[in-house]
Amino acid sequence: MAHYLRVGDVPPKRHTQHRDGEGRLYYEELMGEEGFSADSSLLYHREIPSAIVDARPWDVPAAATTPNHPLKPRHLRLHDLFPEERWAATDAVTGRRLVLGNGDVRISYAVSAADSPLYRNAVGDEVVYVESGSATVETIFGTLHARQGHYVVIPMSATHRWLPTGDGPLRTYAIEANGHIAPPKRYLSRFGQFLEHAPYCERDLHGPGEPLQADGTDVEVLVKHRTSAGIVGTRMTYARHPFDVVGWDGCLYPFTFDIADFEPITGRVHQPPPAHQVFEGPGFVVCNFVPRKVDYHPLSIPVPYYHSNVDSDEIMFYCGGDYEARKGSGIGPGSVSVHPGGLAHGPQPGAYERSIGAEFFDELAVMVDTFRPLELGEGGTACDDGAYVWTWAGRGPA
Repeated sequence: MAHYLRVGDVPPKRHTQHRDGEGRLYYEELMGEEGFSADSSLLYHREIPSAIVDARPWDVPAAATTPNHPLKPRHLRLHDLFPEERWAATDAVTGRRLVLGNGDVRISYAVSAADSPLYRNAVGDEVVYVESGSATVETIFGTLHARQGHYVVIPMSATHRWLPTGDGPLRTYAIEANGHIAPPKRYLSRFGQFLEHAPYCERDLHGPGEPLQADGTDVEVLVKHRTSAGIVGTRMTYARHPFDVVGWDGCLYPFTFDIADFEPITGRVHQPPPAHQVFEGPGFVVCNFVPRKVDYHPLSIPVPYYHSNVDSDEIMFYCGGDYEARKGSGIGPGSVSVHPGGLAHGPQPGAYERSIGAEFFDELAVMVDTFRPLELGEGGTACDDGAYVWTWAGRGPA
């Protein structure tokens, strides 16, 4: 993301001496993507950021998946995964339950009330949607404040932790890439500025305001990373607390984006899903379906037409409102519909006809489309309702 920010105490020239009031040097760290060839930021530490005193294995949350076979549309009830008695002891990182995944992206869900440990994802960027609740997200760049409806975008290898706030639990829907996540290229100029037709812009992205200072020795950080055998974890112990940055600048940093700031693109007839796109990653895209005026051609049918998107699996997370096309299927807030590539799907029986004449849809959903088949994680298997596939026909096998 090429939107430049400068926060805290930064020297006038990069890669030059930068000292505190007593003349002690700060330690400059470049955090960058694609081998010095893409977005980066320079951070200035009070202590050496690579001072590790211990490293031990960490068992990451269950990451095994099983194929969607026989091939079926599915309805996953995420709210069933976390009964109330589990919230107090669950955190938003180690408490994640894998819902769906492939080699490009993993989708997890957590309901938490406990503070997470310090955590760094060295596999890829994370986009975490806050379904409900609120949290302070402390990061090596500074503090973010997240609440219901916010996306929290965390760059790869940025150390951070989630601290729930408020009275209720924190419900988070985590989209983890095997690589980097960015705005769609068609929204950006060749220099990286958001263009006039984009449904959001730089003003809607909120990064940290001030550096975050913390003291401590022998501080543990959970690191998720890659090996030839797959994704594994390491407990790294640092000599000093990693939150010791006095200033930073650049174009790589965590930020929040409120889904309410997404301006929907509408038309006289039904707009296809790319009109709703908010982010893209390697092998997948993320889209927002937000409250909006719908199709205004006099003969329009506002709900989606039946479609076979043969190259994609379509994953819709229903966050609020009343999703017109899914009435009669049992889907509601907290539901995920899985529509795999190779199968036609569309509105539930009766929704096609009922939508005629509608002028506004009050719906809220986050969609992930992938270009490789998704498999079910243990969380997805545990909350599959088993009946969604039959809802269009009204009956199952004889």
